[in-house]
Amino acid sequence: MSLEWFDRVCGELEDHLESICAKYDQVGHMTIERGAKYPRIEFFVETEDDERVYFCTISYDPAHEDFFYESFDADLGQTSRVVLFDIEDIVDAVHESLHDFINDDDEIDEDVLVAVEDDDFDEEEYHMAEADEPRDIFEEIDVEWETPEVTAYMEEDDVEVTYQFGIVTETGDGVLRRVNRIWTDDDEMIRDESNFIFSKEEASTIIAMIASHMDKMSNFETDFS
Repeated sequence: MSLEWFDRVCGELEDHLESICAKYDQVGHMTIERGAKYPRIEFFVETEDDERVYFCTISYDPAHEDFFYESFDADLGQTSRVVLFDIEDIVDAVHESLHDFINDDDEIDEDVLVAVEDDDFDEEEYHMAEADEPRDIFEEIDVEWETPEVTAYMEEDDVEVTYQFGIVTETGDGVLRRVNRIWTDDDEMIRDESNFIFSKEEASTIIAMIASHMDKMSNFETDFS
C-alpha cells in the first residue's frame, strides 16, 4: 500500500480548486486527514461562530490507489462508492457538492453565503478586483515569530532567500514566511515576500512530501541578472 498518489494529488489540488469558481474562493476550505484507515480530504465552510460545516469528503483507498466518495441511494437504502479516476474528477465532484450544499442547506448561517448569493455578484469582476487589489492577510492577524529570518540561499550582491517561522496567536497555526531579495544591475534591491499558513495536522504531510521528492529537485541555478 502506498500514499504516494494521495500525496501528489493533495499537493496539486489546492491550485486546481482556486480556479473552480468565485464561490469556492470566497467560502471553501479543505483539510487533509492522512492518518485515517482511508486517508481523506474534507471540504468545509466556516460559520460566523467559526464552526466548520462540511459539504464534501473525498476518501482514498491505499490498497487500490483509488479516490472515491460515498453516495447514498435512498431508493435502495444502501451506500455505494463513486470512484474518481483523476484530479479533474475530484475537482468536479467538489464543485458540484458545493453548489448542491449552497442551494439545499437552509440551516447554514446566512453570513457565510451572503456574498455568493448576491444577485448583483459578478464573478469576472471579483477575480479582476482580487488581481488589482491583493489583500495582505498579515495586516489582519497577529503572528508571533518563533525564529529570526534564516538564510536558505544567497549569492552576494545578487540574490538572497530567507525563511522565518511563526505561530498565529489566535489559531495556533504555523506560518512560514519566504522573503526574496534580488539586486539589479543598478544596485536596486527588489523585495518579494510570500507567506504560507498551515495547521499542525498538515505539517507532517508537508514534511513527508518534500522529503520523499527532494532527490528529484534541481539546485537553485536561476539567472537573476
